[in-house]
This record gives sequence, C-alpha cells and structure tokens, in this order.
Amino acid sequence: MIFVNLPVRDLEASKTFFGALGYTFNPTFTDDNAACMIISDSIFVMLLVESFFAGFTTRPISDARQQTEVITCLSATSRTAVDALVDTALKAGASEPMPARDYGFMYQRGFQDLDGHLWEIAHMDGQP
Repeated sequence: MIFVNLPVRDLEASKTFFGALGYTFNPTFTDDNAACMIISDSIFVMLLVESFFAGFTTRPISDARQQTEVITCLSATSRTAVDALVDTALKAGASEPMPARDYGFMYQRGFQDLDGHLWEIAHMDGQP
C-alpha cells in the first residue's frame, strides 16, 4: 500500500474538489485535520491541514503554487478517461499547467489542484 501525504490550506475545499473528480474518503481516517482519499484498494492520499502536516516534519512546507515538490501520476483506463478526469478537474477549479502530451504508446494530461500540487493522468497502450 502507498499513502501519499499532501498539505492543504482548506481541507473542506480540497475534499469538495477531489469529490467532484469522483474520489471518496475513508471516514475512519478523516477528521478536521486530515482526509483519507481513496485512489484504489492500495493507494491513498492523505490530505493534511498544513498545521497538522507540519507536525510530521522539521523542514519547511513548500508552497506547491511556487515550487514543484512532486508530480503524482495516476493511470487511466483510456485516453477518453484521461480527458474526462482532467476536464472535470478544470471545471472544479484546477488549472492545466502544460498541454496534453501524446507519445504514441502513452497519452497524458495534468492538472494543478487547489493547493498547487501537480497531478498527471496517463493512459499507456502497452505498445511502443
């Protein structure tokens, strides 16, 4: 299993944003400080209020709207699914930092969420 931890400024706004993309949250691990977003049976994103996130590190929290700290890439079942998810993110308030990229065997688009975190959505055909 993997748990990606991301700091957020407004937990409710982030939950609303990712809920609009179709993601759900595990209520057992969700409270006023954190929300456990379910990506799959083995992938979860912990959205942590910045002050709570700060309790897990002695280093400064980067402002993802100013610097890139990570790009999280998720796979999609088709090119149409890539476009649908990114288009939904844009309608929910995300921005698209780069145009779509088509490498033949892989198609990807990305979005920047409300806190500036970068997400890539990719479909791989499996053929070079």
